[in-house]
Amino acid sequence: MIELQLQDSTALITLARPPANAFSLEGLQQLRATVLQLDADPAVRALVITGQGPKFFSAGADLNTFADGDKAMALAMAQAFGAAFEVLADSRLVTIAAINGYAMGGGLECALATDIRIAEAHAQLALPEAAVGLLPCAAGTQALPWLVGESWAKRMILLGERLDAATALRIGLVTEVVPTGQALAKALALAERVSRQSPDSVRACKQLIHAAREGVPRRAALALERESFMDLFNGPNQREGVNAFLDKRPVAWQ
Repeated sequence: MIELQLQDSTALITLARPPANAFSLEGLQQLRATVLQLDADPAVRALVITGQGPKFFSAGADLNTFADGDKAMALAMAQAFGAAFEVLADSRLVTIAAINGYAMGGGLECALATDIRIAEAHAQLALPEAAVGLLPCAAGTQALPWLVGESWAKRMILLGERLDAATALRIGLVTEVVPTGQALAKALALAERVSRQSPDSVRACKQLIHAAREGVPRRAALALERESFMDLFNGPNQREGVNAFLDKRPVAWQ
């Protein structure tokens, strides 16, 4: 289900379960374990996730899993989806989804858990769970309104509206649309830029941005922002970054 490649400081995860790269219980557990493994490796700075083949990023859950009404399996799948995508969302890595086709249901929720989403021109994005009597249970009802606003989230979730890449870009669901076949190259190019940033700064900034999403009161968040700014002075990377800039030399982050 999960194929992993390392390219310098970037990890590439490919969702590989033909024909639609749908998630199984084992695949979700493997994804969670892989992200935790990468998160613990200081040599890895960025993570790109894409789907195998030209048509699907991921179609989400394999509906055959729910066909016989096994409640224990449904609970296990819901918990596995949440565990995998929460680890992905909370990772210190800069995470980028290269959406190379259909991102449906849990597939879109996987992309929603990343920091940046690049879509190919033919991509289609949807949360169609209500059409089969279910709902997005891997933070879809929480992450989507934050990104696109309540009205568009309701259109997608309550009405099952499917978006093309151009609409997804217009409403802020993705940050860029590229020609078919070019999402992975674009995502890897963006990931390479992460190595130029201080790992300490990136980690702190990501935590602060997430604090805004999680409803930390503004005054408390501003105080935390200043506290985090000063914390960076306790490590070597602030001095290295400033001195490298002044000396006009490449930076050597620790």
